[in-house]
Amino acid sequence: MQKIGIIAKQNKPEAVQVVKELVRWLKDRKVECFVEPEMAKAVGHASLDKETMPLGVDMAVVLGGDGTLLAAARTLQKKQVPILGVNLGGLGFLTEITLDELYPMLESILQGDYKTDERMLLTARVWRKGKEIDAFTVLNDVVITKGALARIIELETTVDNARLTTFRADGLIISTPTGSTGYSLSAGGPIVYPSLQSIIITPICPHNVTNRTIIVPKEAVISATLCSGDQEVFLTLDGQVGFEMQLQDRVEVQKGEGFVKLIKSPSRGYFEVLRQKLMWGADIVSKR
Repeated sequence: MQKIGIIAKQNKPEAVQVVKELVRWLKDRKVECFVEPEMAKAVGHASLDKETMPLGVDMAVVLGGDGTLLAAARTLQKKQVPILGVNLGGLGFLTEITLDELYPMLESILQGDYKTDERMLLTARVWRKGKEIDAFTVLNDVVITKGALARIIELETTVDNARLTTFRADGLIISTPTGSTGYSLSAGGPIVYPSLQSIIITPICPHNVTNRTIIVPKEAVISATLCSGDQEVFLTLDGQVGFEMQLQDRVEVQKGEGFVKLIKSPSRGYFEVLRQKLMWGADIVSKR
């Protein structure tokens, strides 16, 4: 690793000091590093914007939480740049390295001793009046939801042009296995091992209680058409990007090109992360 990019959560005051120390540590080891522009100003170091960074670095260190990593991943996946996610606090399934583990982990990476997980992406295309008006790539999920005061919405849903059902619900979540521990899990969806290749369809509070999550193959193309009007309905991508939908808008979701490459923690596996983040067995341990 000769060139490393650094992306950090902007509104965390402690992130500035962490980035300063990281830049100094990398310089001492003759590693060229670049910081995203806003943080670069705060630490006084060379910068690369998020669009240019994938072309100019061999890996990226992302400091923050899962939201920071999701935003970075959508850009960095263009070149499959390996990402080391460092959790600066809060619940994190993607940023599984702690700050205490950062420098020992980087020592191993610089020596070529590390492993990665390849995570599938989804591409969502929005069609309006027969024309594609926008397209997005996501790592976690594509979500269609009603506004706060709106009634339930109707979404005519197909898989590979075969009718699935018309969901009458608060919304619909279409997620990757990586995103299965996010909004989909909160809506009653299953936990799917993140390296699997599949697409998860989860209705949000369906009117018909027999509507349940369905998992379809990675090759499937899911289409959801908004069939109810006169209310606010929003499309949200990875919980960060989105806009208001119109009656008869159609969202088409399928496996995206490429993948996101996440550097794995050498000290804990996926099931340990699940136990820790979801507090499985916490009551049992506390009673011993």
